[in-house]
Amino acid sequence: MTTDARPPAPFGRALCAMVTPFTEDGVLDLDGAQRLADRLVSRGCDGLVLSGTTGESPTTTDAEKAALVTAVRETVGGRASVVAGVGTADTRHTVELALAAERAGADGLLVVTPYYSRPPQDALEAHFREIADASGLPLVLYDIPGRTGTRIEPDTLVRLAGHPRIAAVKDCSYDLLGTQKVLSRTDLAYYAGCDEQVLALYAVGAAGYVSTVANVVPDLFRAVLDAFDAGDTGRAALLQRRAIPLVEAMMAAGLPGTVTAKALLGALGLPAGPVRAPLRPADRETADRLLAAHAELVAASDQLQV
Repeated sequence: MTTDARPPAPFGRALCAMVTPFTEDGVLDLDGAQRLADRLVSRGCDGLVLSGTTGESPTTTDAEKAALVTAVRETVGGRASVVAGVGTADTRHTVELALAAERAGADGLLVVTPYYSRPPQDALEAHFREIADASGLPLVLYDIPGRTGTRIEPDTLVRLAGHPRIAAVKDCSYDLLGTQKVLSRTDLAYYAGCDEQVLALYAVGAAGYVSTVANVVPDLFRAVLDAFDAGDTGRAALLQRRAIPLVEAMMAAGLPGTVTAKALLGALGLPAGPVRAPLRPADRETADRLLAAHAELVAASDQLQV
């Protein structure tokens, strides 16, 4: 384990789990994706995670995923990292997507635990190793058992950390003890995948975050990290707490973050478009609540000069 004050951040600290914009008739909107990507990077994001949960990966085609990486890479150039979501329930398909993302210009691969089949830990470990062996890109293992039904156990992560291309974890496990166990025994870069845990995980050694809320406030959580790094832990805590009403409205109000992020982006006149079925758009009442929470946060941020 490294003894540096801060752990390595192979994809930057401040990453956005970017939505995948569609036109009103449901077609992939590459122009919108480029405009959104440029805005996110210009306002503080070090990296963009494409085709993850927020990016509606289950309902985009392989060709759309590759085209999205190509378009975003063209827009952000070397200003930010591009991490492509390639995880599926099928190891062979995941390898195919990994190779396509590498050809399209991705810097790294987000690989979620195979869902539905719920493989045991030895099979899960073999799955990740096969993908890491197939591509030349570093992997971010996505641990989100609430959606996949399978946890990447800490001992499995410790073993996988020995692979030269397994570099990071997007942590949605809600297991602070398990996270610290892995951090204490490996050099894996941890990224908080749950917006309400950004500061908590950063304080115990995470490299940064992958945020859905960053789609609409891309500089917010970066300010939390900056304050913490400057030694102003009180300000960092205040900024984190100020974000909670919007985080709750977007991530804990009974709708997927994809739905709420797109509703709020659309209401703000930013590229997003509709969600794809089986998801359904937010209703007017929900959109109004999101706008109110966003406006309250922006006003508070102005007061705090964020």
